[in-house]
Amino acid sequence: MFNYDFANPGFLFLLLVLPLIVVFYIFRQRKDTPDIKLSSLSVFSGSKIPFRLILKHFLFGLRLIAMALLIIALARPQSTDSWSETSTEGIDITLCLDVSGSMRAMDLKPDRLEAAKNVASEFINGRENDRIAIVAFSGESFTVCPLTSDRAIAVNQLNDLKFGMIEDGTAIGMGLATSVNRLKDSDAVSKVVILLTDGVNNSGTIGPLTAAEIANEFGIRIYTIGIGTQGTAPIQVQTPFGTRTQQMQVEIDEDVLKEISEKTGGMYFRATDNQSLKEIYVEIDKLEKTILDTQDYSKKHEEYFIFLLIGIGLILLDKVLSLTILKSLT
Repeated sequence: MFNYDFANPGFLFLLLVLPLIVVFYIFRQRKDTPDIKLSSLSVFSGSKIPFRLILKHFLFGLRLIAMALLIIALARPQSTDSWSETSTEGIDITLCLDVSGSMRAMDLKPDRLEAAKNVASEFINGRENDRIAIVAFSGESFTVCPLTSDRAIAVNQLNDLKFGMIEDGTAIGMGLATSVNRLKDSDAVSKVVILLTDGVNNSGTIGPLTAAEIANEFGIRIYTIGIGTQGTAPIQVQTPFGTRTQQMQVEIDEDVLKEISEKTGGMYFRATDNQSLKEIYVEIDKLEKTILDTQDYSKKHEEYFIFLLIGIGLILLDKVLSLTILKSLT
């Protein structure tokens, strides 16, 4: 009964009566036993309790157990089988990262690209039920990792990104077009592109807003992130005298990035340091939650019958014994 629920738990309070019955039984036994005053108990040393007395107490114990079982049966103990069904609807997400030379700027530590990779890796590892693709762009764009649910592969491919992989430039439109191509045939409940750039579109054959319109046609939502401080940022450049740190003007086409996100139902964010970039990905993570439908089921089984059966069986045993071999004790 320890793992049971009770349909009528109020009946269990009747169990409190049983200790009172035991006390009354002991009191009555003492009252019915005649007193003999003796100067010494040595005469009883080594004597045993009569077997008939043991049998008499056995009958009382039998009745007491039967009463307890019948009370428990009245309370209707029930066992429960529980299980749940969970259906998961994942989200397909493409991370579209700028790997142009300006991402070498060190206003984010150690530089913009490494900061973006570190935060994006944490984001990927937190999306357990989603598929992730990675697209990189500079003067052109290419798919670094197609849609995959293997987070380790996605993170490894992301970490392999480096400068000089493709011709320099900032082809935001091409990056978006490649990202859309990764998602357009997806049947996921939600399709998302997270575009991160620090510049102005100056390369490619597809404009950013044209790519955004195509994304909107396929039901793809785009979150845009402009990365870089306000004003200027330090960047290392090669000179005839070796590597020097210079101040570079930060130019982010925020108007275009805002329009891209507005056209597709997304949002625009500005990251000026490592912490703000991390907070942006946390915010996007909250906005794009995987849908989990969980249904809990439970089935109750009546367990009172076994208690009732044993209780009645003990009562019948008591009656049989009382009317036969233990008749002289009743």
